[in-house]
Amino acid sequence: MKKFSMEKGKVVTLEDRVPKIKQQRKQKANRRLIIYLSLFFILLFLIIYSQSPLSKVSAIDVEGNFHVSDKEIITLAELSGDTSIWRVNEKDVADLIKQHKEISQTKVQRKFPNSVVINVQEFKRVAYIYENENYYPVMENGKMLSVLTKEEPTPDDAPLMLNWKNGEMVENFIRELIKIPPSIIYSISEIHHTPTDIDAHHITLFMNDGFEVSATIPGFANKMISYPSIVEQLDPAVKGVINIEVGTFFKPYESVGEEEEATDEGDG
Repeated sequence: MKKFSMEKGKVVTLEDRVPKIKQQRKQKANRRLIIYLSLFFILLFLIIYSQSPLSKVSAIDVEGNFHVSDKEIITLAELSGDTSIWRVNEKDVADLIKQHKEISQTKVQRKFPNSVVINVQEFKRVAYIYENENYYPVMENGKMLSVLTKEEPTPDDAPLMLNWKNGEMVENFIRELIKIPPSIIYSISEIHHTPTDIDAHHITLFMNDGFEVSATIPGFANKMISYPSIVEQLDPAVKGVINIEVGTFFKPYESVGEEEEATDEGDG
């Protein structure tokens, strides 16, 4: 008969386990104490910080503005050196700033420990109506601003509109102008309302590249969009009038002058 032997399992007594249990409990208690102390000091720091001058807004940085001044934006934001950084609601401040008719987008950020960054995006100015030695800015949303003050510099960031007396015609033209890509708008120097006996909506544009454009208000945007491709086909050294009233054709200034001379001789 075969005999089988079994190794008895090792028996751990309660006395052997107690020191380990005590050590584990002590480690857990120490961890809890560290966590509670950390939370206490963080809370204490926040309370002291919130009650001290360090929590007041000390710097306000305004970015992205061109026509609207920093002071005007900060005033709209209702922020000052007495404002607690904790009371700055980013969304509410942004909404206050967006009430300005020249501002299209606003983003407000609190920066620790006590500064605020305001980033704005203004509506672009697409033209200036010039009348009685005054300039009236027109924005890309079609709205016109009040007259520029005499202290402001002569505008050169958008085309000038001259000889526009009819308010309804101005509105009709602006609706056409804002449909055009900015790159084309800012290639225009001046836009004159030059009505004729057969076309009360006739306009003349003087371009920054030296060309002149003869056009009419109805359908102006659709025709003017093709201006870059039209100019590419012309000799840049030969300036003249690009007519886009009905079709599209080009008359060099020399031929225009010759026609005028021929007309004068005929009258004589």
